[in-house]
Amino acid sequence: MVVIGERFPEVEVTTTHGKIKLPDYFVEKGKWFVLFSHPADFTPVCTTEFYAFQRRYDKFKELNTELIGLSLDQVFSHLKWLDWIKGNLGITIEYPVIADVLGKLSEKLGMLTLDKTHTVRAVFIVDDKGIIRAIFYYPPEAGRNIDEILRTIKALQTSDKYGVAIPANWPNNELIGDKVIVPPASSLKKKKEIEEAKNKGEVEAFDWWFSFKKIK
Repeated sequence: MVVIGERFPEVEVTTTHGKIKLPDYFVEKGKWFVLFSHPADFTPVCTTEFYAFQRRYDKFKELNTELIGLSLDQVFSHLKWLDWIKGNLGITIEYPVIADVLGKLSEKLGMLTLDKTHTVRAVFIVDDKGIIRAIFYYPPEAGRNIDEILRTIKALQTSDKYGVAIPANWPNNELIGDKVIVPPASSLKKKKEIEEAKNKGEVEAFDWWFSFKKIK
């Protein structure tokens, strides 16, 4: 099973958009991507998720992030299901969907159910260098919160850009609102720097190990 911080496995997959090599297909374009698995085509919860992902596709693109789905179903099943979604729900699924018929990628990623007949609702957030940054798992009976996936991508990209940590429920944290956390001091020198920054009004703090600031 892969872990956070590991490079996404190099693999060629069959999709509704043709053959794709992961993670290079996205990394070579400088893109982050979200790979999400669903238990099966033509199932109600999965249909609501595909609809929700597509409704927010532009929001993912604003974060330089692409989407790619996956299940053990064959391509013709994917295509027929996507046609059903378009015809009955009035929305076109634009992102590719992997047909992992033999379950090889699903097994590598630890996404198979115990009986290996379906994939669980897994989510892998992968950055523009092909590194796995976050992993979520949901059971078949519980649909995902797509907005939380978007929030996590934004949090990771904000952390990378500013060298900060992100509080719970950001940007609506109960203690510090939309501010971000300055990493705790790891030395006496850094502790002094944080205290000086507080005195200058550059950061706020509850204590020397819990300081925070506003970013633009």
